[in-house]
Amino acid sequence: MRKGITVILAIVLLAGASFLAKYLIDNKQKPKPRFNKIVKTVFTETVENKSIPVLITANGNLEAKNKIEIYSEVQGVLMPTSKDFRPGTSFKKGETIIKINSDEFYANLQAQKSNLFNVLTAIMPDIRMDYPEEYAKWEKYINSFSINTPIAPLPLTNTDKEKFFISGRGILTSYFNVKNLEAKLAKYNLRAPFNGILTESLVNPGALVRPGQKLGEFINPSVYEIGVAVKSEYRNLLQVGKNVELSNLEKTNSWVGKVVRINGKVDAATQTIMAFIQVTGEALKEGQYLEVVLEAKSEENAFEVSRKLLIDNSKLYIVKDTVLDLIDVDVAFENKNTVIVKNLTNGTQLLSKVVPGAHSGMLVKVYNEKPAE
Repeated sequence: MRKGITVILAIVLLAGASFLAKYLIDNKQKPKPRFNKIVKTVFTETVENKSIPVLITANGNLEAKNKIEIYSEVQGVLMPTSKDFRPGTSFKKGETIIKINSDEFYANLQAQKSNLFNVLTAIMPDIRMDYPEEYAKWEKYINSFSINTPIAPLPLTNTDKEKFFISGRGILTSYFNVKNLEAKLAKYNLRAPFNGILTESLVNPGALVRPGQKLGEFINPSVYEIGVAVKSEYRNLLQVGKNVELSNLEKTNSWVGKVVRINGKVDAATQTIMAFIQVTGEALKEGQYLEVVLEAKSEENAFEVSRKLLIDNSKLYIVKDTVLDLIDVDVAFENKNTVIVKNLTNGTQLLSKVVPGAHSGMLVKVYNEKPAE
């Protein structure tokens, strides 16, 4: 009996202990977690407004100012010359660039000259009889006539009667036929119109060329032009004769050019206007890609910042009492990598580098390059 009471008391005590433990656990006060505030370190720059020149940047490809495309106006086999007809070959003014075989054409020209000479000699007896006062000049012309040299102009007729006589015998027709053939014969030999270099060659010696066929391209490598598209709103800032700076994309070379022409038409699609700049230099090549910097005007009381810092194209972050603040600014001009803004107060601490997750009211710490001792 006593043993049973002891077991029951033990069970009651265990159950009570279990309930008490559960009660204490359920009503235990948990301490609130504490989080350390994270303060980001930011880089700033002090605003100092000043006069900033507005630089318009454009680009384009160089093109030789003196450039000709060589076409054939006659038909024949291309003959070799003293210099190869190859890209990179240079020619001086007057040197033969292309020579086309003209043997057949030359023989035809000689035949026409001979025919003209025969017609002239046939009329001499009639001139002696009917126009004795004009005989001397026609005799002198015939005596100086040569089929191996270009023909000289016919003697002038002094009367209508003489003119009708000469024309009626077909002399004028024969004369102008010969002059036409002489002009065409000159097209079998193409000579350099200026000192230059071949940049393109489309035929080789021995090939048959035909009228209208393109043979190559010839340029003067000393003077170049570049056409750049500028926004039409700046067309009044461009002036013929104004010097501009040009450079290659690597910024390793620079040149000074001059505005020589400005197109009077605005491109309807892009609302730009073409300005043509002339430039010279030893390192310049046909087709080279250059960047042009045009100084348009200056913005007074302005500040220049990186485009990456601009928020919504019209706002910037500043630091005010260790807190970020987002303010509105007036964007005066946009360059490729920077923007010129106004309405900033001198002495304002402006973010100089982008802060990930930045927002207005964010607590920050300004980085100090020279820590206090």
